Amino acid sequence: MTTIWLLAGEASGDILGARLMAALRVRRPDLAFRGVGGPRMLAAGLGESLFPLSDLAVMGLAEILPRLGVLRRRLNEAASDIAVTRPDLVVTIDSPGFTLRLLKRIASLGIPRIQYVAPQVWAWRESRVKSFPGLWDELLCLLPFEEQFFARHGLPVRFVGHPVLQSGADRGNAARFRARHDIAPDAPVLILMPGSRRNEAPRLLPVFGGTVALLAKDFPNLVPVIPAAPVVEALVRQATAGWYVKPLVISETDEKHDAYAAAGAALTKSGTSTLELALARVPMAVTYRVNPITAVIARRMIKVPHVAMVNLLAGRALVPELLQQDCTAEKLRATVRALLLDQAVATAQRDGFTKVMQSLRAPAGDPADAAALEVLAVLDRPTAGVS
Repeated sequence: MTTIWLLAGEASGDILGARLMAALRVRRPDLAFRGVGGPRMLAAGLGESLFPLSDLAVMGLAEILPRLGVLRRRLNEAASDIAVTRPDLVVTIDSPGFTLRLLKRIASLGIPRIQYVAPQVWAWRESRVKSFPGLWDELLCLLPFEEQFFARHGLPVRFVGHPVLQSGADRGNAARFRARHDIAPDAPVLILMPGSRRNEAPRLLPVFGGTVALLAKDFPNLVPVIPAAPVVEALVRQATAGWYVKPLVISETDEKHDAYAAAGAALTKSGTSTLELALARVPMAVTYRVNPITAVIARRMIKVPHVAMVNLLAGRALVPELLQQDCTAEKLRATVRALLLDQAVATAQRDGFTKVMQSLRAPAGDPADAAALEVLAVLDRPTAGVS
């Protein structure tokens, strides 16, 4: 039986992995899967995860230091399992801090290797590209400008479209959400997205709580909603229990999309969540707060003009970015008020979202299908895995 070994390092990678597995199974029902994933990949046929995906879900230079021992041990376990089981192909998904080390560790085994989701070296530390040759047989990138970037450095790469287009974020039902939670038709719904990593949410939730308390003075019937990934759901519920306006914490994907449809505005961390909200046409502001040491280092290294993915793709400041010292309850309150009250501001964002989404379409079919075709092409390539 042909075996593909996959590894996802966080919740978004788990979704990508599950969709890829489903698309592969349609074309090759005989495939077996093994590796590291979360609940979605397990449901798609992974069997069991070598170790918990949550062990890898950490972000930030300073935040990683206390977990180096765990990460090193998990790297050894993953490399050892691949060496012992000898799968026909290894697919690592996102989380480049871990996955690229794993690809390097197993390079001598001669097993074909694919990195799904490009490391964002175009944003910072472009010099790292010099260490990439030989790490993978194919890089599957999600953003249209990445293909040209990596090809310019002589690396094998394919643009397969962005999976947000398959998320269903644009197919929510506002009336259903309001009815389910007994929300009045005129009550403004505010989406709050503090992140899916355990070290992200605690930094943003206190600021979000303060923002909601201030906004409640402007909008007494405000309904804050927090879509929480399973890995942080318990943390979010505990951290928001004492908020002035207790938020609705939801975890089901369909309900999240219904909440998007009902929402008048959103506050979100930077990342894929901005594209999800853009697909759902929810006016937003992007905010983020990391360890001060991480922030100082990042400011010196980041080479792109915007942090929000939606702004990078738009090529301009389509949505506000309130980062670090600008991530305060007062500033977030003022920004959300404008989104909820000024239709011209909201409409300008929505018009920009349409163009951004068009740029993310796969060359053919949907993104998971495009990625599956590339995976099978590498799997059937007789010289794959030779560095």
